[in-house]
Amino acid sequence: MKYLLSLSTLLLLILISGCQSAEPACPPESISYLADLGSVELAPSHGNPNIEPQLVEIKGKEIQVDKVIGGALCNDTWQGTVYVPCQIQILAWEENPTFLEGCELIIAPDTVVYVAAHNDEPYYQGCSCHTGEE
Repeated sequence: MKYLLSLSTLLLLILISGCQSAEPACPPESISYLADLGSVELAPSHGNPNIEPQLVEIKGKEIQVDKVIGGALCNDTWQGTVYVPCQIQILAWEENPTFLEGCELIIAPDTVVYVAAHNDEPYYQGCSCHTGEE
């Protein structure tokens, strides 16, 4: 009887812990929202092909990336492996998250983009869901 009660309590604790809300991938204060494209200040790395690859910890593993995005997420060209950390600037939106609408973000074929705000998930097909285009 004690065994059954202990097992039931353990299972209940496991179920309860699985129902708790997860921490947000990026703290709300880490992302800056810009009012318009006129207020976008591009980071020095934008458009600079001479940036050295660097190691970034992604999901507990060190991965070499070709570029870590800093500053405004807008006009740029990405290729290879790119990491978008939490500390970025994006355009504010009203309904759907279309913060790349009006930007000239070019993502080369075969580019892998890791996005911190999406739990460091890799994306292989660009960012079309944030452009406002179908």
